[in-house]
Amino acid sequence: MQQNDTTKNESNILTMLLIFVLAGAFSMIANRMGCIDSVVNLSLLMLPDKLILAGLFTASCIVSISIGTSCGTIAALTPIAAGIAQREGLSLPLLTAAVVGGSLFGDNLSFISDTTIMATRTQGCRQRDKFLSNIRIALPAAMATVILYCFLGNDIHQTSVIQNIDALHILPYAAIFILALTGVNVILVLLLGILCASVITLSQGTLTVYGIWTAMWDGTQSMHDLIIVTICAAVIIQWLTNRGIIEKTVNAICRHIHSPRAAEASISTAVIAADMMTANNTIAIMAVGPVARHMAKRFHIAPQRTASLLDTMSCFAQGIIPWGAQILIAAGLANINPVSILPYLYYPLILGILAGISIIKKS
Repeated sequence: MQQNDTTKNESNILTMLLIFVLAGAFSMIANRMGCIDSVVNLSLLMLPDKLILAGLFTASCIVSISIGTSCGTIAALTPIAAGIAQREGLSLPLLTAAVVGGSLFGDNLSFISDTTIMATRTQGCRQRDKFLSNIRIALPAAMATVILYCFLGNDIHQTSVIQNIDALHILPYAAIFILALTGVNVILVLLLGILCASVITLSQGTLTVYGIWTAMWDGTQSMHDLIIVTICAAVIIQWLTNRGIIEKTVNAICRHIHSPRAAEASISTAVIAADMMTANNTIAIMAVGPVARHMAKRFHIAPQRTASLLDTMSCFAQGIIPWGAQILIAAGLANINPVSILPYLYYPLILGILAGISIIKKS
């Protein structure tokens, strides 16, 4: 039995690494063919001009759920937020926080996000099931945040001109989302997404075959650090599993837990603590994942629910610590203190509150 479990874990890790590679390749091709500009422009057109705060947040949500990376979204949109803040005389930390909050929405829900991949693989559930469980918490939190930003930015008027939107540039992201939502295997989804983006960019002459290959290589290289850390973490977790340390940890925790509600609260607390220590939500999920899966089985918690909690609570934690990668990147690009962003990060806070309420309400 132990040999079978080891083989299964190795298979999961290899699959996860392949998904990381393909996700990086797809994101880089889409980025270099100009997809982000079209997605941003489409997002900003979804709301009236004066609602620029809500527009920035919505743009970040859509971009991040499309490209699957909060850091990439922040890198793309923070300079835009900074330019608007300077031109309109608005609060730079407030606009930057809108971008960071939206980026965490997509990081939590995207089918190609590393946190989604890690959460679903460690819990053994389908991404579609996790998405459907997750969106019940994330979507109300995002809607509440949009309403709040509408009130805060009611007197703001956008003066920038929205450029034309290339509908073909939206297609690769739409294809990824629809295929994944219908339950198609994520590896096939990413391969089809890469194919779709490649055909479009070749037909438009944006990239050559060599340019596509270079983009794929660079995208793979961008995942290098995550792949190395994942391998190292997997080795440590397997070592702990083989020596029964994880099982003993679960047994020790479960002595004081007598209900699914308490189990979910413990899983949430553990992943928040791990995130605060590692400042990386993906690694926090991987560290807590095996323990969470054992506890979920013992208390009959659906794997998609556990995966949702791991991802949601880690994103919540990442949005309240000034040493997290997302906030540090945003602060660096905007040239402001990371701590100045925290008071305006409404989405992660609302997300955490709603996730906590969902645990309390559990029968």
